[in-house]
Amino acid sequence: MATALKCQGLWKVYEMGEEKVQAVRGVDLEIATGEMVAIMGASGCGKTTLLNMLSGIDDPSAGQVFVSGKPLFGISDDERTDIRGKSMGFIFQKFHLLDVMTALENVEIPLLLQGMDSSQSREIALKSLSRVGLSDRSDHRPAELSGGQQQRVSIARAIVHSPSIILCDEPTGNLDSNTSDQVMEILTQINSDNVSIVIVTHDESVADRCSRVIHMSDGKILDEED
Repeated sequence: MATALKCQGLWKVYEMGEEKVQAVRGVDLEIATGEMVAIMGASGCGKTTLLNMLSGIDDPSAGQVFVSGKPLFGISDDERTDIRGKSMGFIFQKFHLLDVMTALENVEIPLLLQGMDSSQSREIALKSLSRVGLSDRSDHRPAELSGGQQQRVSIARAIVHSPSIILCDEPTGNLDSNTSDQVMEILTQINSDNVSIVIVTHDESVADRCSRVIHMSDGKILDEED
């Protein structure tokens, strides 16, 4: 099976005065195409720091990340932005929707950033909203939507450009259990289209929906479960 996302010897060290904090320590990890993987561990174990480096949000102190075989670091900012913009989608615990924009306008942002014309981007964004069951809320602003609906808008935004990898940081963290189940059902459907999904979570019920669970402690991977 092809490798969608890979990291080798990944370290993240923060200097706090004279002290050095090793947030991630020498992590090697491969995510196959079409896998849905959960990363779990106590707060402060390094799982979100690892996700931020896998996504290119944060630079590693050492090591490399490969997206479909292409290095994510040691390249120009434009090259990294291009890889992230075309290959990756992002879902966060805090939905990061723009309050002044409608659901439809929020979803089409990734397409507009890629230079797509507005009529085409609007058509594709509507299809993405329909996929998460929100075609009837396209003209609503975030304040007019429930938390679950806002998260579904953020999922629609994450998939609108057909990425091969979706990275999620506690995507159900602000939701009740019923709404969390709905969100996970959508992510499972997306994963069935051979999209790789990596989820940082504290929620065992979320991890149970994944094909593999990785446990972290003190910046290292402890073990994995299939």
